[in-house]
Amino acid sequence: MSTPFNPCAVVPCYNHGATVGDVVRRLKAQGLEVLVVDDGSDASTAGVLRSLEGIHLARLERNGGKGAAMERGLREAARLGFTHALQIDADGQHCVEDAPRFLDAGRAEPEAVVCGLPQFDASAPAGRRYGRRVTWLWTCIETRSAAIGDALCGFRLYPLRPTLVLLERRRIARGMSFDIDIVVRLAWLGLPIRNLPTRVVYPPGGISHFRLLRDNLRISGTHARLFFASFLQKKRLHWSQQAERGAPWGLRLVAAARRLFGHQAARIALAPAVAWFFLTGAQARAASRLYLQRLGAHAGGSAPRPTAWNVLRHMMSFADAGLDKLAAWRGEVSHDEIEFHGEEEFARLRGATRGALFVGSHLGNLEMIRALAVTRGIAPITAVVYTDHARRFAAALERADARFGDNLMEVTDFGPETAIALRERIERGEILVIVGDRTPPADNGRCAHAPFLGHAAPFPQGPMILAHLLDCPVYLFFCLKQGTHYHIHLERFAERVQLPRAGRQAAIEAHVARYAARLEWYCRTAPLQWFNFFDFWHEPVGRS
Repeated sequence: MSTPFNPCAVVPCYNHGATVGDVVRRLKAQGLEVLVVDDGSDASTAGVLRSLEGIHLARLERNGGKGAAMERGLREAARLGFTHALQIDADGQHCVEDAPRFLDAGRAEPEAVVCGLPQFDASAPAGRRYGRRVTWLWTCIETRSAAIGDALCGFRLYPLRPTLVLLERRRIARGMSFDIDIVVRLAWLGLPIRNLPTRVVYPPGGISHFRLLRDNLRISGTHARLFFASFLQKKRLHWSQQAERGAPWGLRLVAAARRLFGHQAARIALAPAVAWFFLTGAQARAASRLYLQRLGAHAGGSAPRPTAWNVLRHMMSFADAGLDKLAAWRGEVSHDEIEFHGEEEFARLRGATRGALFVGSHLGNLEMIRALAVTRGIAPITAVVYTDHARRFAAALERADARFGDNLMEVTDFGPETAIALRERIERGEILVIVGDRTPPADNGRCAHAPFLGHAAPFPQGPMILAHLLDCPVYLFFCLKQGTHYHIHLERFAERVQLPRAGRQAAIEAHVARYAARLEWYCRTAPLQWFNFFDFWHEPVGRS
């Protein structure tokens, strides 16, 4: 399924009874649901708001400032089932007819914050123009980029899910500084910022609640707090850009311990490193806790609780999986330790003249199938990987068996040349293995959102598009460890993945949703063996 896009307009209003009705009417003419937040207005304006038909109305009994009204509006919009909120002022300064452009940008990029970039006419006060330049300079310093075109503009579209996560974890300025504070912090969380030029006017007789001395002092204080807080921020990187942690000598020490003294000795050698990563890896801890929390909420009481102890166990399970990969490539896994589920599918593949595509994941031990294929001659298998991420560990596996680097194909996207090269391998009878639970690193890498543990999560479209281009059987592959045994699951996903021209995107999303459902089922089977220690749902996971 695609990311849901159900927007509404949120209009904070404080004593703008003369203009708010026209703003609401024009918004509704654009097909928008409208939520007006009465920020403690006087009786006259309150009466005007109550008379407006076909709107959602929330009221603060006391005037709390623009930030307080917007926070109430964003929460109320989410409660009403909306996914995005278009903030627009009630005083008539903003060009309401530009609203469809903001919505189109948000629909095309649902995780982005779409900000208005004011195009002033002669009615704009000189102070507003000057303030824009000063604030732009400060936001460039605070975000280390020029991504935010105008942090003072109150015409913007918020994705509600990550915005509400931020509001739960940080107190945002309640007054006129709200627009600055929230957009800078959303940029820190890695949300894309998109700027749309839009006309802004200052009509004669318009009511402004901006108090020159008071609000400028508050804005200056907000910039001061953001400036100092910016030194504590780390840019959120895509998983493929995150640096590896650990030293090569550490991997060699663990490998030597396993070779000389066995698996338990290697686990003991790993324990200090796991403890160190647990203590210093705030993002990995938070991601693990979020995963366990959602698994527990969706799977019931059988899943481990999201406690610090279980997060540590999760990380230790990841380290164990690394040892298992070394053992597989060294040929140290015996037949008695492996149980196949789907043996008839393996038999079917051995009798086929053309190859097949295996779609795996970061659940369990994906390397097991390649190691078995190489060390036991099951079939020629090529692993298709997005990048050279985790080069150090790959080098350790290559030292365990020089054949590790054979049939390992690195790609950046699934363009025509890549598809042709892979199809040639299929025609030779090879099996291709690709993971389906990490979005591609390329900026133009497309993803589809599917339900996963009760929430919409981004999955790459690439595996399904590749399966269609290869025109071959597609299987799901999982290798899970239970005790000392490895359970290899192979299940047929599709004889062919069909993507008709009419409804192509819907077909891709349906296949992605089926994959996500099976991944979720296996996660319940082995809850501590899913190893995506980053913000998988593309939400700010904060610190743990």
